[in-house]
Amino acid sequence: MKNSVRNELPRFILDLLAAGKRAGDGVHVWLFSMARQLWPHRTRAEIIALLAQAVSDCGRAVPLSEIEAAVDSAKSCAWQPGHKGFLNSPAPKRTWPEVNHKARAEILADGGSLVELWEASPVRIESNEPRTEEIVDKLFPGDPLLCCGKYAKKPDGEIYTDFDTRPRENWRGELSALELILPSPMSALTGLTQDGKESAHTLENTGDRRFLVCEFDTDTVDEHAALLLHLASRAPLVLAVHSGGKSLHGFFYCAGQPEEKLRRFMEHAVSLGADRATWTRSQFVRMPDGTRANGKRQTVFFFNPRPIKP
Repeated sequence: MKNSVRNELPRFILDLLAAGKRAGDGVHVWLFSMARQLWPHRTRAEIIALLAQAVSDCGRAVPLSEIEAAVDSAKSCAWQPGHKGFLNSPAPKRTWPEVNHKARAEILADGGSLVELWEASPVRIESNEPRTEEIVDKLFPGDPLLCCGKYAKKPDGEIYTDFDTRPRENWRGELSALELILPSPMSALTGLTQDGKESAHTLENTGDRRFLVCEFDTDTVDEHAALLLHLASRAPLVLAVHSGGKSLHGFFYCAGQPEEKLRRFMEHAVSLGADRATWTRSQFVRMPDGTRANGKRQTVFFFNPRPIKP
């Protein structure tokens, strides 16, 4: 008869859980490493509960979604008996797919254009006056922390990003003149960069994903629109913004979705030619109805705020 008593966790795992991890010391990496050790011993729900308890007083609020994402990502490379030194070994690097030209061509052959994207938009931005403030209010209701900015030039000609993180209301009246925004609210006014420097724009102080942005910048804008319409059959497309140059940025509402599910969606987008850079939560994207550094308007061709939840 199988013993129904749950096996005790190994002492080293209990010690690591008791020690926990402090904010600024790599909490997310620690969650992933611990999950890899826990998978052979506990169920998904039990692992999540153990990790949530371990980081409950780590110095920052750790969203349940972050813990769930770490646990799910760790399952495929969990520790196995007989493997030594697995806790400190690097996780296998997950590569992005190459462009599937056949699949891309089949989607484009079905049609789709910038005009069709515009006609499919539930809300039309037809005014010559900037509607940036109104759009951002819909995207980020309430008064969350937003990181916004623009490209600027130093006296020697070097281009740099001029940015800040402020409560949404502190940006009011300024957004239409800016060209960059992070597609997710910030969790704090500042964070630490990988070099240990305090900054208003870091991965550390970027909050949970709210929008996953897919950008296409090769070939024609009609093809970009067709690809966004295809992706809209898989996830809620809320916004399509023209960069003022040669690309379209599609904002897909993703708040509360598991990280693994979002990764699969992004991998599909990348296989169709999307830029993988926007997978990074702290990657700037185009401000809707903002102004590019060259003075061109970043036109909104599609806007559907209905999927957005407060």
